[in-house]
Amino acid sequence: MTNGRFLSLEGGEGAGKSTQARALAAALEARGRSAIVTREPGGSEGAEAIRALLMQGDAARWSAATEALLFAAARADHVEKVIRPAIAAGQWVICDRYVDSTRAYQGVAGGMDDAAILSLHDFGSGGLLPDRTYLLELPVAAGAARATERDGVAADRFAARDVAFHDAVAGAFDRIAAREPARFRRIDAARPAEDVTRAILADLEGWLA
Repeated sequence: MTNGRFLSLEGGEGAGKSTQARALAAALEARGRSAIVTREPGGSEGAEAIRALLMQGDAARWSAATEALLFAAARADHVEKVIRPAIAAGQWVICDRYVDSTRAYQGVAGGMDDAAILSLHDFGSGGLLPDRTYLLELPVAAGAARATERDGVAADRFAARDVAFHDAVAGAFDRIAAREPARFRRIDAARPAEDVTRAILADLEGWLA
């Protein structure tokens, strides 16, 4: 049985995380690795129920602190029911967003303390972090245009927030990645999707050999 791996894809709205998650899973399967695609918030039955609370309604429905608690609860169920069992079974888990999104959206952009968010993560999910996190970097304006083209309208409470909020999110991801270079890889997401996939796979070659 091959070793399981845990990969996460992070970035702002419209960066192509879902597209890359699917493409990466297909490429890994073609190389003989069993891969699953999951997402946050969501990924398990309990977490999907919490996702509905988080993603629907007015942007001001929840405070950043309440959002952080809901995300931590959803993640705890997701990790317990899906992520850890898959890794233990030798699968590659590809997650569209994970705790770093909470650190960026509710943390820096929402005013929550990073240590508090990581403490919730330690308590709920045993502090589990991905083996590798790919930050798909794209200018905020370009991401917003992509998201509008894809969805027609703002898709959820977070996508609907103003440019200043999304600028703060982008800055937060930049700082988190700079502090944790061993785990993060920065990927230029302005390129064609196929080029982005190739860049991620090139970084993974050491594990795929």
